[in-house]
Amino acid sequence: MIQATNFQPIISDEVLFKAIEAEKESIGYYTLPFQDTTHIKEYAATVKQQCIAIIGIGGSTLGTYAIYSFLRDATELDKTLHFFESTDPLDIAARLKFIDIENTLFIVISKSGTTIETISIFKYLHSLIPMSAENCLIITESDSKLNDYAVNEGIKTFEIPKNVGGRFSVFSSVGLVPLAIVGVDIDALLASAAEVHDSFFSQGEDYHSLVTKARFLVENKKEYNINVLFSYSTMLEGFNKWYVQLWGESLGKVDTTGMKQGLTPIGLIGPVDQHSFLQLIVEGVRDKTVTFIVIDDFLCSSSIPKMTLRGLESTDNVNGMTFSRLIQMQAHATIEAIKELQDIPYDVITISEVNEANIAKLMYSYELLTSLCAQLMGINAYNQPGVEAGKIILKKSLET
Repeated sequence: MIQATNFQPIISDEVLFKAIEAEKESIGYYTLPFQDTTHIKEYAATVKQQCIAIIGIGGSTLGTYAIYSFLRDATELDKTLHFFESTDPLDIAARLKFIDIENTLFIVISKSGTTIETISIFKYLHSLIPMSAENCLIITESDSKLNDYAVNEGIKTFEIPKNVGGRFSVFSSVGLVPLAIVGVDIDALLASAAEVHDSFFSQGEDYHSLVTKARFLVENKKEYNINVLFSYSTMLEGFNKWYVQLWGESLGKVDTTGMKQGLTPIGLIGPVDQHSFLQLIVEGVRDKTVTFIVIDDFLCSSSIPKMTLRGLESTDNVNGMTFSRLIQMQAHATIEAIKELQDIPYDVITISEVNEANIAKLMYSYELLTSLCAQLMGINAYNQPGVEAGKIILKKSLET
């Protein structure tokens, strides 16, 4: 007996592709790689402050942090980027210790313009140092109350397009403006994203690989409902966090037949999580797929000293080895162990080098993958009705 994985029929590749093409008419993230960045770079060149502090949460910060944290330790950036995301009072106090507020540009990012966490933190920082056109920038929708505030105060603004959702906004002004200010090559980011776009929509290599992966994940989601991202570099921790939001908030929905859908994202960092979560993957329930991300060139040649420690002679086999080589060996050993089990679906993404082009390609590919999975699942990837109830309850509580 042949049994479908759910009652939602899986559409053909041809219908799937036409559906994604149709989305380009209304969903703005698809065409972001082709925008003119002149105005962003011109503004970035005028910023004199050394510290750049983003006040935002979720889609307003996670994509930017993913790119910044990937590039920060391997490339020379002009300024430092800091993030004020949480209303945790101790977190705010701790982050303030790392910036000189007199030498900081504060960037307030909120698509709606009324995000309670963002505005609350903004008010607090405003009480510590008055915000003005000299030290503040606002990124929001053109008709938001926050935009009205900026206009009234004479504060520079950049617009978030209405048809670009927060978790898909990293290649809009949300990500490009702060990244350009700190010295990231935003044109290289967009050029790489555009290459993925063109390859996909010309039904080239990226189209075939992404459709194949999306179809496997959706067609087997009843058995393998958990998608593990195992990234072998701490520089990808920000990407993992961005992926968790993108995947969870986009794919946890009710489909057109009323069935609850979803694929659960988990972000791991190797080799650290080899000493924790790997045990569950290897001997636990077979309900997970694993995607490994491995970096070929860390742009760092530091190595383990040729040193013998008394009683620890058995570890001398790593003497003289670069840390880059060691972490690669750890990754490939784990991959080989998973491969030998033959009952855990996995794939491997190899990043050739730490640079703007490669992180942009990875992120744009995952945006496309998310859209493909949503189409196959019969859901809307771009709304988030499940989180609105909590917002409404909080609003009512604050009004009483």
